Amino acid sequence: MGHLDHAAFGWLTPVLSYLMACTGAALGLRCTVRALAATGRSRRNWLVTAASAIGTGIWTMHFVAMLGFRVRGTDIRYDVPLTILSLLVAMLVVCAGVFAVGYGRDRNRALLLGGLTTGVGVASMHYLGMAAVRLHGDVTYDPVLVGLSVVIAVIAATAALWAALNIRSPRAVTVASLVMGAAVSSMHYTGMFAVRVRVDPSGDPLPGATAMQFIFPLAVGLGSYLFITSAFVALSPTPDEREASASAQRFAESPAR
Repeated sequence: MGHLDHAAFGWLTPVLSYLMACTGAALGLRCTVRALAATGRSRRNWLVTAASAIGTGIWTMHFVAMLGFRVRGTDIRYDVPLTILSLLVAMLVVCAGVFAVGYGRDRNRALLLGGLTTGVGVASMHYLGMAAVRLHGDVTYDPVLVGLSVVIAVIAATAALWAALNIRSPRAVTVASLVMGAAVSSMHYTGMFAVRVRVDPSGDPLPGATAMQFIFPLAVGLGSYLFITSAFVALSPTPDEREASASAQRFAESPAR
């Protein structure tokens, strides 16, 4: 049995991955709040942005944490197509959940269906990402911990969608994003503690790319996307602000009496 290290760089990768999850959650919640106050194409665009933010945050959290994953006795490589597929899965399933909430007539039913779909999808993203790992040996999983990680993912996703429906103030969104980030991180590390590796030492080269060759640049790029989009959302006027601006303009243009 190979010795697994989940934090080879100490607290750096767990803290950074948690921050990525929180940033994606906060941005996704703000975009969903904007979507629920909008109609037509504007609502759709805000929901797509929310889904991409949450999905990107979850995926970036997973692979930033994986930068600290080491197995004694073997190098680690990542299958590039499978890794990219895991990113697409994360975005698509989150998009399905967010749209279910954004357009569902029965909010409770939409919340349960969206939470279940998104949670299972997030768990699928995690284990698809783990399937992309290449090393000298065999990887197995503790089924109890795997099941627990899926349950945590479903609860976290349902809580996120509930927050999107019920939370409006910036302070409440901040608190909710911190809780959601903790839930997503808990799901990830529960899944990682389920991993068992039997190492078969070998000098043969492993297929795929190293974390620093592929995962790190991609994670930096997606992290930059989150922060740039956060700035755009922060600077974008809310419906109330646009209405106030339009009213002020109409008042300024009205003839003096």
